[in-house]
Amino acid sequence: MKVSPYIPEPLPPAGIDWESHIPQIASANRALARYDGILQAIPNPRLLLSPLLTQEAVLSSRIEGTQASLEDVLRFEANPREPIGDAALADIREIINYREALNVAVEALKARRLDTALICDLHRILLSGSRGMDREPGCVRTIQNFIGRDARIEHAIFVPPAPEDLPRALADWEAYLQQGELDILVQLSILKAQFELIHPFCDGNGRIGRMLVPLIMYEKGLIGSPMFYISAYLERNRPAYYERLLAVSRDRDWNGWITFFLHAIEEQAGTNGQKAKAILDLYDEMKRTVPEATRSQYAIAAIDALFGAPIFSSAEFYERSAIPKVSGAKILKDLEGNDVVEILQRGAGRRASTYAFPRLLAITEGNRL
Repeated sequence: MKVSPYIPEPLPPAGIDWESHIPQIASANRALARYDGILQAIPNPRLLLSPLLTQEAVLSSRIEGTQASLEDVLRFEANPREPIGDAALADIREIINYREALNVAVEALKARRLDTALICDLHRILLSGSRGMDREPGCVRTIQNFIGRDARIEHAIFVPPAPEDLPRALADWEAYLQQGELDILVQLSILKAQFELIHPFCDGNGRIGRMLVPLIMYEKGLIGSPMFYISAYLERNRPAYYERLLAVSRDRDWNGWITFFLHAIEEQAGTNGQKAKAILDLYDEMKRTVPEATRSQYAIAAIDALFGAPIFSSAEFYERSAIPKVSGAKILKDLEGNDVVEILQRGAGRRASTYAFPRLLAITEGNRL
């Protein structure tokens, strides 16, 4: 049976059963507040949580089919001249673009509001130099797109709104973004779902939709830093994620989606908080360990460099930390001798050595909390 294009209803949608959501609204908001309390205690969250941002970019891109891991991305950034296959490079480029777009958004929100124009700017960055660069980066689509198992719209699982309906749908979405609501997390859940169902771009809609979660949280004052990582939950629950979105378009089942999304927020707030706290604890431990191991005036600069990039080349370490090469080489030797870092690849000739900070990698990937 041919699927008709989705016709977005005005926001907020009718039929939200607010009373039934009250317990979950309360628990999700409590979990998010606890997470924000941990964020507030971190002295430099953009530095210390930067590996978590890269992992978020990895997982959000994996939902769309990329195969690159966090270690793949970090190894590439440590040694971008190392030979790598075209498919792997394309995956890594998409992930780096995601992270760059989110960083640009964070800076932009210091001076402007989140709106459709800014989202188009982020979309342009997301697709720059990647597999989607021929899919009208930064432009709202002017063609009909669809999601299906093959290239025939007759077999589509979901057909987004027709191009002529996009201006009205996006204007309504943006108006709802700017207004108040009984609960901001419910509002966020509606905004995220409606954006992905509008599917305003030819490519990258899911990634932009997931990127909007921390940006809206930040703009609405729910978190003090725009650092919330939801893709791990959505990647783990991908079939339910897609089915709940489809149920909105097919059955107008907003309550099912809101329940799913609030649970995602609650669970990921807990996981994110555990990771952020573990990173902060590790940072505090390193502030004791590294000065003792290195006896160097550059110990704090070295620590910050380790947390900014848990896989790095020796050359990158010297540059990132601004430590003179001779002093930096001694620090790396001392850190290796004290099992703080380990060598992944010895340097040879003009090639720098590649190091890892394994304890930070384990926290970031969720292997040690």
